[in-house]
Amino acid sequence: MQNNDWKSVSQQTKLSWSVPAERQMRNRNYLMELKTDNLLLHFRSEAGLAGLLNHTLVDVHGGWEAPLSQIRGTFTGHWLSAAAQIYAETGDLELKQKADFIVAEIKKCQVRNGGEWLFPIPEKYLLSLKAGGRFWAPHYVCHKILMGLLDMHRFAGNEDVLPMISKAGDWFMRYTDGVTRETMNWMMDVEETGGLMEIWADLYGVTGDEKYKTLMQRYERPTLMEPLVAGKDVTTNMHANSQIPEVHGMARAYEVTGDEKYKKAVENFWYQTVTTRGQFATGSQTCGEVWTPPGRQLSRLGETNQEHCVVYNMVRLADYLFRWTGEAIYADYIEKNIWNGFFAQGFWQGRAQDSLAERQAEEGLVSYYLPLASGSKKKWGTKTQDFWCCHCTLVQANAIYRQFLMYQNANEFKIAQYFPFESRVFVDQQDVAVKFELLEDGGEMIKINEFATSQSARPKFLSAKLTIKADQPVNATFSFRIPWWAKGELTFETNADIQTKTEDGFLKLTGTFQESTIDIKIPRGMTRWPLADAPEYNAFLDGPILLAGLCAEERTLYEKAGQELLVPREERKWSAWGSQYQTVGQPVNFVFKPLYDIGNETYTIYFPIEAK
Repeated sequence: MQNNDWKSVSQQTKLSWSVPAERQMRNRNYLMELKTDNLLLHFRSEAGLAGLLNHTLVDVHGGWEAPLSQIRGTFTGHWLSAAAQIYAETGDLELKQKADFIVAEIKKCQVRNGGEWLFPIPEKYLLSLKAGGRFWAPHYVCHKILMGLLDMHRFAGNEDVLPMISKAGDWFMRYTDGVTRETMNWMMDVEETGGLMEIWADLYGVTGDEKYKTLMQRYERPTLMEPLVAGKDVTTNMHANSQIPEVHGMARAYEVTGDEKYKKAVENFWYQTVTTRGQFATGSQTCGEVWTPPGRQLSRLGETNQEHCVVYNMVRLADYLFRWTGEAIYADYIEKNIWNGFFAQGFWQGRAQDSLAERQAEEGLVSYYLPLASGSKKKWGTKTQDFWCCHCTLVQANAIYRQFLMYQNANEFKIAQYFPFESRVFVDQQDVAVKFELLEDGGEMIKINEFATSQSARPKFLSAKLTIKADQPVNATFSFRIPWWAKGELTFETNADIQTKTEDGFLKLTGTFQESTIDIKIPRGMTRWPLADAPEYNAFLDGPILLAGLCAEERTLYEKAGQELLVPREERKWSAWGSQYQTVGQPVNFVFKPLYDIGNETYTIYFPIEAK
């Protein structure tokens, strides 16, 4: 078994109030709002336990969860994963009770189905597929249910699920016994199998049962893995979200077996999809659900950029690579995609002061795509009538923020993301309290204080404080990511006796800590992000946050030497600094605001810039 170099300390970590915590709260409320009977309908129906359906079909879930959908029931697996993760962090007993009840009901369905099959679709979908028939992604459905059940064991302590999964695993062993590699390859070429290889590897890691290792190997996809190991590009114009979960399987297989071929495939996949392909300003690399060709971006701007599922799964892949290497480039990628993916495509909520004259919807649940063409609008899915795959990754993405915040390797701790949190860690068997907070750059509005009265403009730095408390002095290293957007060196003040070093994109502070504080300042400012094949077109990022221009068409911006194109707009609101900008010196000036704050407005991301 491969021991990871870095481990997330998520199990001891809790978000403090901030954008991620706000999104998590809305996520929890959405999970609770959905009716339990609807989440269980397809399991009960398949097992003959649904009763008289004609009396219950009025308000059942629609879209991809509708009774005639061939992937019906998929969302329930994601629901269980999200509920388990939120419970593990918050201790929300109401949510856990609902989740445990759903598991218990699925168990009843498994018993009724003969003791093995526990899925919301018929067995014949998979049996027919093996015989050459075609159905919409039955393997994908099975993966999501197994994933949700396993997460209920790992994060919510449900003891019923491992025996349930084991019996389902027996079904898959018989199903794949004697199947030729050619047939397995064909099945994986005609449908999305999701992360089945990853879930079998996970189960092998949790239980040590060789059955799961066998299934992991059977669900390898050599038509993808072998070219990756050889360094060939098998990604351009290929469906991104079919490939990424399969690469997750290779990553997890490396962790539980130590086989270097899996690691090489994962590293080469990242090299092809990110390192040499280039990114849009959001951090994404796709249009129309396929990988854009390396360096080709202008002709790939459209209404179908950045599928939410791809964002979620690439963030998870970056997390694998960060844990293996500790290198800041992967944490940078995660940060960019959280701000301009997770936040920009899910759980948007309008504010009264942002209301337009025309009545607008007050909230948006999930945007399947994030359009990047000029004059784009987000298209929000409904709570119960769409259930795209992106509804599924929406609830998972907004349940796992704490996973990316801080990582540990022996006595070193890396602060990887700059969101506030509290944690308890162990250093030389001593319990140590760690608190990371963003310092209020606004200050009080009524109480007189020197900081607020000394600031005439929005501060051009991110300011944070790390507090370490231990009963006895501990020797440790606390490292802070030097983000790609930093406009200078990180500066710090501390009351601890420390030594400093820069390594792997982190500022490392090593010393003795007890009742210690570290104040960090990161210079920030505006960065232009050009299109790879049309560098005259630029997007604007304020730190890691992509700005969107509120205009309905492409506009050329004219730049005069020594004059800023964008200046703060309404930079002070009550006790906080604003986040909006506006153009100056243009034929028609207009407003920019963070893309994650865009709800129903029409926006443009890329602007050609000419010297004036």
